Amino acid sequence: MIKIKEQVIESITLAAKSVYPDEFISMLGRNKENEITELVIFPAVYGKNFSSIRTDLIPFDKSIVGTIHSHPSNNNNPSQGDLKVFSALGEIHLIICWPFNLDNLKGFDRKGKETEIEVVR
Repeated sequence: MIKIKEQVIESITLAAKSVYPDEFISMLGRNKENEITELVIFPAVYGKNFSSIRTDLIPFDKSIVGTIHSHPSNNNNPSQGDLKVFSALGEIHLIICWPFNLDNLKGFDRKGKETEIEVVR
């Protein structure tokens, strides 16, 4: 199960909406209680059907545990490209799709298996 702070979901939805119709991508940071508490923003490229990050710019920080990205369509299932990123960049991954709200947020492990999300305050 992925535990994520409500404020982080709000940040994710705002970020996804702000770059729409392009895809948004960022990293996720967690606290000692294993809750996602931070949206880690760094330089990335946002495009119509893709987003990419420069892995050399990801800070070395053990609290960074995975990725979040948006799909501008109404499909929040991972593509083959997403699965490749999942396997390389952490253990927790989120995809949010249009219209970018909690109901359209899915969580996955590094192999692409869907994981339940719990919102915490």
